[in-house]
Amino acid sequence: MSGVKDVPGKKDSFVPGGAALFQRMFTRLGCDGRPPRFRVEFYPYSSLTLTIRRREEAVFVRLSDLLRRAPLPVLEAAAALLLARIYRRKAPASLVAPYPEYARSGRTRSRMNRMRLRRVLPRHNGAQGRHFNLEKLFAELNGRYFAGELERPHIGWSLRDWRRQFGCYDPGPNQILLNRRLDHPRVPQCAVEYVLFHEMLHVKHPTRRSGCTLVSHSRGFREEEKRFPEFDRARRILDRLARGGASPMAFVSHQVKW
Repeated sequence: MSGVKDVPGKKDSFVPGGAALFQRMFTRLGCDGRPPRFRVEFYPYSSLTLTIRRREEAVFVRLSDLLRRAPLPVLEAAAALLLARIYRRKAPASLVAPYPEYARSGRTRSRMNRMRLRRVLPRHNGAQGRHFNLEKLFAELNGRYFAGELERPHIGWSLRDWRRQFGCYDPGPNQILLNRRLDHPRVPQCAVEYVLFHEMLHVKHPTRRSGCTLVSHSRGFREEEKRFPEFDRARRILDRLARGGASPMAFVSHQVKW
């Protein structure tokens, strides 16, 4: 839901030894046919993105420039993941493991958030909706549950209807967005407040790493979330909205997802 800023300078650059690396992985995975010509570039994406396209005898690869300083096993893992996708091969778990490990590391996530601050522009429909003003609700919730100490991020309604989320917090542009489908007279205010409160807790409790996993909803997060007086009622309302059973907004069948 965010716009990407223009990044000064060259938009892409070849990965040193990238073609040879992909040829090695092509052979190691046992891909059919003779290796194509590989063109492998770093590209200033707004997140840790990998893309691959096959055009006749050539394969074009773009890796997020966040991988410029990645160790060789991480680049090999990225290559194996991409090649396994387009050649329908199953890459050995030991071969691809370094990539998610690198992507989930606290250092990589910190670098990604700093990069997104430079490259991503907050985009939304504004905080004043047709029926609910998110800035006003934020101020009320901040005073009620955070002693007025939570710094206000960018807040607004989504530009489009979301089918599977009610809200999100993106630490890159420091932005809270709520699904504009909630901005409706038949949606009780407690449900909107709860979604906003949930995202405010994400501002207070950033995603952290625990072992090999990322924890977005820690025990402290869940305990604070239940301080919301109408927690159970709001969850039931959102569950019904997600299933479309009590909504004029045609939500698809889906449990509450953040």
